[in-house]
Amino acid sequence: MEIMLRLRISTFAALMTAMPAVAATYNVGPGQTLATVGAVPWATLQPGDKVNIHYRATPYREKFVICRQGTAVAPITISGVPGPNGELPVIEGINATTAPGLNYWSEVRGIIKIGGANIPADTMPKYIILEGLEIRGARASYTFTDDSGTVVPYQSNAATIFVEKCENCIIRNNVLHDAGNGLFVASTDVAPSRNILVQNNAIYDGGNVGSGTEHNIYTAAIGITFEGNYIGPLLAGASGNNLKDRSAAMVIRNNWVEGGNRQLDLVDGQDSILIRGDAAYRTSYVYGNVLIERDADGNRQMVHYGGDSPTTANFRKGTLHFYNNTMISYRTDRTTLFRGSTNEETIDARNNIFYTTAAGNTVSLADQFGIFNLSHNWIKSGWVNSFGTFTGTVNNDGTMVNGTSPGFTDEPGKDFRLATASQNRNAGGPLSPSALPANNVVRQYVKHHATEARPSDGVLDIGAYEYASGAANQPPVAVLSANPLTGNTPLLVNFTGAASYDSDGSIASYAWDFGDTGLASGVNASHTYAVPGTYTAQLRVTDNSGATASVTQAITVKQAPLRVPVLSGSLSSRTISLTWAPITGATGYRVERRLNSGAWALAANVATASFTETRTPGTWSYRVRAFNATQSSDSSNTVSFRVR
Repeated sequence: MEIMLRLRISTFAALMTAMPAVAATYNVGPGQTLATVGAVPWATLQPGDKVNIHYRATPYREKFVICRQGTAVAPITISGVPGPNGELPVIEGINATTAPGLNYWSEVRGIIKIGGANIPADTMPKYIILEGLEIRGARASYTFTDDSGTVVPYQSNAATIFVEKCENCIIRNNVLHDAGNGLFVASTDVAPSRNILVQNNAIYDGGNVGSGTEHNIYTAAIGITFEGNYIGPLLAGASGNNLKDRSAAMVIRNNWVEGGNRQLDLVDGQDSILIRGDAAYRTSYVYGNVLIERDADGNRQMVHYGGDSPTTANFRKGTLHFYNNTMISYRTDRTTLFRGSTNEETIDARNNIFYTTAAGNTVSLADQFGIFNLSHNWIKSGWVNSFGTFTGTVNNDGTMVNGTSPGFTDEPGKDFRLATASQNRNAGGPLSPSALPANNVVRQYVKHHATEARPSDGVLDIGAYEYASGAANQPPVAVLSANPLTGNTPLLVNFTGAASYDSDGSIASYAWDFGDTGLASGVNASHTYAVPGTYTAQLRVTDNSGATASVTQAITVKQAPLRVPVLSGSLSSRTISLTWAPITGATGYRVERRLNSGAWALAANVATASFTETRTPGTWSYRVRAFNATQSSDSSNTVSFRVR
């Protein structure tokens, strides 16, 4: 019997050891179990653990490292929980503090780091999901407190998210801005990042003024996909690229990429010999994107493919499959669509719209090098192969469509869907067999940072969008942000509706009602609340088809506290005279006195900023408080007199 019992206990213990730990959920924020991001046990996260960071009105000024491993069925997930109007929780690097108990290198490179550490023990992070957060504030002009308690500045190439290394990492539904690099993914010869998905993010305001070495996105991995992202203009005065990539097995599909020295800079994998040696290094796919070149915005070349290091043998020297994109240039001088680094780089361009608002003769297909295979693209008449000496090859199959306008639904409103009469409808051709089925054109971009199923009538249209017959107008979505949400009178609040969007068009107007009879228009507005109370501010947006949507935000305005009087006085014989400066907002003053070390007692309530009385011998002390119908100030300084 005893032997049987021991066997059962031993078997049970073995089973318990083999069972995985139960995944935990950590909730951070107001009213949650954990008040701070630093309270999360980052050093001991297990597969399946979830960290939910809840929205609050003030940013979380905290930074941390993720150096743990999830699994395919139980990833480690860090999620932002939005506020009542969809506001994302903000992780801010400015004056942030590294979470306690962590010890890791390259703190100066990012607000959130995914990669190596001493605590937790170094490993290759795997199966990490980071979603639903606004992450901002990582520039050389900003400082933070590191894990040793020292205040240090960020490096100029710091990122909102610095992926030093990771396998099977998903970064989605975030807003990343105000950093040297909006997103940075690195690799090395011994530890390349692998299988990275960057999906449905808004990434903008990257780069540094006067520098071309920092970008909105800078990535190097084996297997990376960019999908559904809004990648907006860089910081004004920055000369970096918008999306710079050095990866193998790269896919860029259904994104909106606007501005930058170049929209896409797809160059050699100098970070890792394993990237350059990967079987997919020389094959890249770019499709379904809207690429916008702004006037006088950096290099006139929109897409660079090949390499930029001194070792040309390491250049991509393969095929860039570039199809069903819509490229728009607002340059008033010249525009060059592509730069191939050598004549061993091939750009297979099919079903693209190449549109410039200037004349067609201001557009060149190429710079100096490259093999170009062209099929079923739309372009203005007058374009040339190159503005200089071109030594490459252009293979044009004769299916190019020429015109004066692509036939957009609303060109001024940047609605680049096709209108009914567009000559690009049903004018596309077949894709390269190598693109199918994995990289078929089945989805399209939705303003902003989302995608939807691309309509299909059996024949591809040219460009990033497929014409949808009889599609009903979808209403816009109003998104309101205000800062601050509460404060004392007079309270200046800055409002923005910049995150509002229209999935099938554009926002035509913004109307503000601040809840106290104040009104304004425009994407941004400011308003000063002079009277205490709780106000409901409203933003109403109208799209280019006349549909409207609105959203509200409560603003709490408190009465500014009464200033504390500064008391002075004099003694003449036995008459004590007190004076102080009048306090704005006060309706009266409470004068208190005490004899020697006795208790304070009311001497008088007066309406003016002075008080006089005659006292018997002793040491008399006085103090004053200002008051009105709703509040009272703190007591003033104390003045004392020896009456003889």
